[in-house]
Amino acid sequence: MININRTLTIAKKEVIHIKRDRASLVIALILPIFLLLLFGFAVSSDVDNLKLSVYDGSKSIESRELINSLNNSTYLKVYEYVNTPDAVEKSLDYGRTKIGVIIPDYFTTRLRRGEPTDVQFLIDGSDPYIAKTASSYSALIVNHHSQELQKNVIKQKEKGQGIKPYNLLLYNPTLESSKFNIPGIIGLILQNITIMLTAFSIVREKEKGTMEQLIMTPITPLELVIGKIIPYVFIAFFELDMTLILGKIIFGVDIKGSLILLITLGTIFLTSSLAIGIFISTISNTQLEAMHLSLAYLLPSVILSGFVFPREAMPKIIYFISCFIPLTYFNEILRGIILKGVGFKELFQPIAALMGLIIVIIIVSIKKFKKTLD
Repeated sequence: MININRTLTIAKKEVIHIKRDRASLVIALILPIFLLLLFGFAVSSDVDNLKLSVYDGSKSIESRELINSLNNSTYLKVYEYVNTPDAVEKSLDYGRTKIGVIIPDYFTTRLRRGEPTDVQFLIDGSDPYIAKTASSYSALIVNHHSQELQKNVIKQKEKGQGIKPYNLLLYNPTLESSKFNIPGIIGLILQNITIMLTAFSIVREKEKGTMEQLIMTPITPLELVIGKIIPYVFIAFFELDMTLILGKIIFGVDIKGSLILLITLGTIFLTSSLAIGIFISTISNTQLEAMHLSLAYLLPSVILSGFVFPREAMPKIIYFISCFIPLTYFNEILRGIILKGVGFKELFQPIAALMGLIIVIIIVSIKKFKKTLD
């Protein structure tokens, strides 16, 4: 028979323990609400306001009406006008836009003659979901605009007259999901394992009581941090190499860009993950707390980094939050080098953002670590 009083006493003792462990209490009560709100807004398969670059070779009333039709939809928004068709593709290379439209010089001439004419859409195929959506939206809008034009045309000479959209998918023309997923998975593996391993490193010393012995030695905080992360740097390099090799052998994902640039930027990204792991380790008192805090960071980063769901579909406030996650920029870098084959110049913006975040994270981590030692 169960003794109710003894059972309640144990329960009371556990409640006191939970109340004293405020970090776990906050994680248990607040984290589910935070994740629900965050994922509720961020997890969306709707893609709106895709950035559009425009080359208008016709520069006529008819071409401007077509551009207005594209811009007035909720799916596409004109981001920039360019002067050459090649500049449209460059805009996609730099990641400024996801879709570009090229209106040829003969567009209006043919339209006024009652002849069929065409426009070409260049679509970033590195994200198959966005590519499919952009392809459907562009065709839908142009076909609707063409039908409206035909209603107003008095001299209708032949069937098929109007505007025909031609879509060209760049970078991943077959829209293979593995080519989109594998680069993101590489970044995810590097981040998750590095943060989890590092997060336990210092807090383990606290639990075992060996941190005091280390503090008593002449070693400085910076030396201690560097010494702690060196083994994990080698582990992370091994992970980076293995994921790239297996991605090539098993999934057939080639690296179109520079391998040296990829490894260099991968090293920079690993530095941020190590610094985050050290920060979590310094603010945790137990390994259980470190695990909870790691999950509290890793779960949102998976959703908000654009690994699964397009960031373009997220509300502005969620999009703003995603700008403070290093994995967001590393995903752009990975897909840029592996799928697009672009270099440092095209990736300067995400590289600069990643570097800025890393500097802040390292400064905060070292300051917090020094304070912990004090």
